[in-house]
Amino acid sequence: MTVPAPGLPARVRIHEVGARDGLQNEKATVPTDVKAEFVHRLAAAGLGTVEATSFVHPKWVPQLADAEQLFPQLGDIEDVHLPVLVPNERGLDRALDLGARRIAVFGSATESFARRNLNRSVAESLAMFEPVVARAKDAGVHVRGYLSMCFGDPWEGPVPVDQVVGTAKALMDLGCDELSLGDTIGVATPGHVRALLTGLNDHGVATETIGVHFHDTYGQALSNTLAALQHGVTTVDASAGGLGGCPYAKSATGNLATEDLVWMLHGLGIETGVDLTALTATSTWLAGHLGRPSPSRTVRALAGAAAEQPETPLRTAGRQTQNPEAHKAVQKTEE
Repeated sequence: MTVPAPGLPARVRIHEVGARDGLQNEKATVPTDVKAEFVHRLAAAGLGTVEATSFVHPKWVPQLADAEQLFPQLGDIEDVHLPVLVPNERGLDRALDLGARRIAVFGSATESFARRNLNRSVAESLAMFEPVVARAKDAGVHVRGYLSMCFGDPWEGPVPVDQVVGTAKALMDLGCDELSLGDTIGVATPGHVRALLTGLNDHGVATETIGVHFHDTYGQALSNTLAALQHGVTTVDASAGGLGGCPYAKSATGNLATEDLVWMLHGLGIETGVDLTALTATSTWLAGHLGRPSPSRTVRALAGAAAEQPETPLRTAGRQTQNPEAHKAVQKTEE
């Protein structure tokens, strides 16, 4: 049942990260053709932004070593943004050579994680990103700035709001078009989310440029998302099937599942453009390739309902788009 609540946006853009942030944390390497099919299915399900891969050195993220082989296979996807992660100028060169029009850089709000993830201090990381962002903007490329450890760090503990705001402001001052706030180890709570968003606004970072990226370690991802929506945020990162974590922060569990997010948003009457049935079928399909069930509660609930009663209302819940390609994806999965 759709029951709107006051003070929430009419539409939310979901920044789907399963194909990059999700698969990079898998122990086994997923074949390139499966990755390409995964991205195609996500796009067909109505997701307008699907982060495709990462141009990081294969030594550091071997699961995404096939970026050069994968990205050209996505060229037939229309009207969907396909951002890619780049760590430095070499990564930017690789992405631009393949025609990428959206990139992301990945920084840290804490020194400990900056050292472990980028082998640099926070200041050194920002200096590394400066020419990347400048060159990308000169080429007319959209730039997203990720900032991890915005709420807590496994080595440093709680991260002061002022510390996060200072680093976030410096990252945006490089010229990034948007900022994604990462709760990398999933320790945020709604009051903390509101305090950080207010702090960013007070220092000139506009709400419309901010996205949120929550992990569900303590079961707080949806409540934190709702707090962000109440503040005016309209971009939310999520991962199909709840895939992912962080290979450099062992306490980081899965991302917020896209299906769980869509269920909540559609229940609130918030438009997403996503066909939940097709998305659930996609995550179920990928879980078969990974050899384990999806951790998403919504995927499990809808898959179970569909198996027992193929035409129950649960199975058609969330169908707010008339997307023929999405329904083809469902049919193909079921065949």
